[in-house]
Amino acid sequence: MSIFDQVNEGIKNAMKNKEEATLRALRGVKSALLLAKTEKGAADELSEEKEIQVLQKLVKQRKESLEIYTTQNRPELAVVEAEEIAVIEKFLPKQMDEATLRTELQNIIAAVGAAGPQDMGKVMGAATKQLAGKADGKMISQLVKELLAK
Repeated sequence: MSIFDQVNEGIKNAMKNKEEATLRALRGVKSALLLAKTEKGAADELSEEKEIQVLQKLVKQRKESLEIYTTQNRPELAVVEAEEIAVIEKFLPKQMDEATLRTELQNIIAAVGAAGPQDMGKVMGAATKQLAGKADGKMISQLVKELLAK
């Protein structure tokens, strides 16, 4: 079952159970998936990778909003964003923990033959392709910088 179909089922369940936060988040996800499906040059059906990219983008946007609302002392808006993040993340694959990610990045650095910080572009290119959907881009970048600095 595709993510789009799972979201539709989730919307039906949220409506039946009167779960407003879940319903709000899933409607946003469905809207984003429909937009991605109808954008120029897109195929009739979204691939699972494209669906995951859309969901990751939504989570990233909400995390940025959450951070802004927290710094601006707007807890009522921050709660809304946190609820939506929790709902959307249920549809994403499990993220790697830092130790596993560090090991994977060390393997990528060895495979690419990176020697120092000047090779960050090569490592990031390979890492983002290999770890797409499995780890946060900010964390990948931070760990690559740290590992190449040694």
